[in-house]
Amino acid sequence: MTSVELDRAFSLIRLTQDFPQPGILFRDIAPLLADAQAFRATIDALIEPFTGQFDLVAGVEARGFVLAGAAAAIAGTGVLPIRKAGKTPKPAAQVTYDLEYGTATIEVGADIPAGARVLVVDDVLATGGTLHAAHGVVEQLGGVVAGTAVLLEIEGLGGRAALGEKSVHAVFA
Repeated sequence: MTSVELDRAFSLIRLTQDFPQPGILFRDIAPLLADAQAFRATIDALIEPFTGQFDLVAGVEARGFVLAGAAAAIAGTGVLPIRKAGKTPKPAAQVTYDLEYGTATIEVGADIPAGARVLVVDDVLATGGTLHAAHGVVEQLGGVVAGTAVLLEIEGLGGRAALGEKSVHAVFA
């Protein structure tokens, strides 16, 4: 991957003002995902700092699923979906956390081998609440968070601080 490829990929992220509510600037990654070359370049950049350091990729619903699936396929590992509450038939772990405008709960099935090194992947790091909760469900089941990789970090919202000492990599900021 080159910086030119990543610059082009970044340019494909569409901005939508006041979505899902007034005052929010939504970053729509759908155009990037639809472009094979841009998508591959971003997935390569997403996992590169963690190469050889993880056994499983966990993706946070919903856009994190897409990124985690591609990352796992490229890395030759399995993928673990971290779901919104009520979407997992037999949840083995769950964490409730605060959002900017409410609360949410995520859960996961018992599909993490004890001691597995897990790379947690999502599309955006904002305040860090969702990813902190994702770390919690991985650790509840005996997994070890190998790091966190996100496509885009919204700096200034404290997301990195919310994740503590965990290694965090953002392709774009």
